[in-house]
Amino acid sequence: MSKKRTAFVTAAVFALLFILTAVLVKTVDVSAIGPDGTSIGLSSVNGPVRDFFGTSELWYKLTEWLGYAAILIAVAFFVLGVYQLISRKSLFKVDAEIICLGIIYALTIALYLFFEVFPVNFRPALMPGEAVAEASFPSSHTVLACVILGTAIIVAGKYFKGNTLKTVLTTALCALIGLTVSGRFISGAHWLTDIIAGMLLSAALIALFAGLLDVIRYVWAKRNDRSA
Repeated sequence: MSKKRTAFVTAAVFALLFILTAVLVKTVDVSAIGPDGTSIGLSSVNGPVRDFFGTSELWYKLTEWLGYAAILIAVAFFVLGVYQLISRKSLFKVDAEIICLGIIYALTIALYLFFEVFPVNFRPALMPGEAVAEASFPSSHTVLACVILGTAIIVAGKYFKGNTLKTVLTTALCALIGLTVSGRFISGAHWLTDIIAGMLLSAALIALFAGLLDVIRYVWAKRNDRSA
């Protein structure tokens, strides 16, 4: 199986696991254990885990700032893409990595909006500044950190030369992912299944990114060879 096909199959597997998680949360062991009587599936697992960890305003605020840091990285890639488009005067001369990042970012935003409009479940607790429980499936901060920082790791070799620098950068990005995901869970802003779903969806999007990147690189190379 080719590398490209493997990436797309991996994306499909994780997407199906994500959908399965959503179905389980909506249909299995559903109980009104959330604030204001909101219901959650797999409550025999979600409830005790929520009760054990409780909530932490410190971790909630910290992960909010970590989310902003991830967004700044996405903005930096966007600015780089605009610069390349203006300076190179052709969309097909913009780096394939930048084009692929734009596609995945757009898809991530679309999925976020979808689950805001059609919520699967709501937060396990009212967080600071909330009058009512907000939609929490999947954990948007988990998806944000994993997708933006995970794809940044994949393209790091394109923009950062030197093994030492790439190793330091990769380590730092992995640490930020781990801190954001674990911190979001500890904060009490999400059920366990929200975090799991966020990681599954992120894995699907990152695998899709890897597959699309190979496709776009091939298309860009063929087109640029013809126009050379």
